[in-house]
Amino acid sequence: MELRTLRYFVAVAEELHFGRAAARLHMSQPPLSRAIKQLEADVGAVLMVRSAAGVTLTPAGVALLEEARALLEQAERARARVAGIATITVGLLADSADPDATRLADAYRRQHPDVEVRVRDTDLTDPTCGLRAGLVDVALTRGPFDETGLTVHRLREDPVGAVLRADDPLARRDHLELADLAGRRWFRFPDGTDPVWQSYWHGGVPREGPVVRAVQECLQAVLWNGTVGLMPLGHHPPGDLTVVPVTDLAPNPVVVAWTDASPLVRSFAALATAAYQTTGGRRTS
Repeated sequence: MELRTLRYFVAVAEELHFGRAAARLHMSQPPLSRAIKQLEADVGAVLMVRSAAGVTLTPAGVALLEEARALLEQAERARARVAGIATITVGLLADSADPDATRLADAYRRQHPDVEVRVRDTDLTDPTCGLRAGLVDVALTRGPFDETGLTVHRLREDPVGAVLRADDPLARRDHLELADLAGRRWFRFPDGTDPVWQSYWHGGVPREGPVVRAVQECLQAVLWNGTVGLMPLGHHPPGDLTVVPVTDLAPNPVVVAWTDASPLVRSFAALATAAYQTTGGRRTS
């Protein structure tokens, strides 16, 4: 498999349409179609199915998309390092609109104006944001998770609440305990998700309910199905939803984590500590 072919595949998989993907790649459609067919022959599996509505990924296509994105990111990082460009790749699972995160971004830009900062958003299935896979240099994320092999520094703790439909009877309460949510369907993370992370967001007990991967999927599961789950109180869901504080769950830590303490990573961690100290280490709203 060539990197060029993987880029073609990712474009089609993201656009779910050969015509749009060809336009995005600045090429004609026939050679793009031939490249995808050759890729399917190389991997020995059908990756996508065409229909009048567009393109649908097969399970093999979904798996390859994840791997292809990772390979292309690693290739780009290698290219940048060989070219001598100073870069740092930051994995984000914390709220990018958080004022503390904004202060950190401003401080890092002032401290390292010549460094290219690349941001990799991640979903809820990997709280380390790709650290162990080598996809990022440092992660600004939330705990708790398995810290084996990682250096993790706590920046702040946020109270947690239950996210509910606004018309849910429990939504009128000023606070809840986990026992109040017993027997309700919760949104859950896919099998294989870090067990420490999953246990925290399930309130320490196994739950039943729809499987989600992203914050928006969590909110939609509550809106459409009346499920419940947990989220930091600093987040503000849409108007049809509300968050009620849960008093018997430990606050959720915002952390910075890394594996290789390069100078740029050490500077990131130090600036993060300074930026988040302005809130006193705990967010209340």
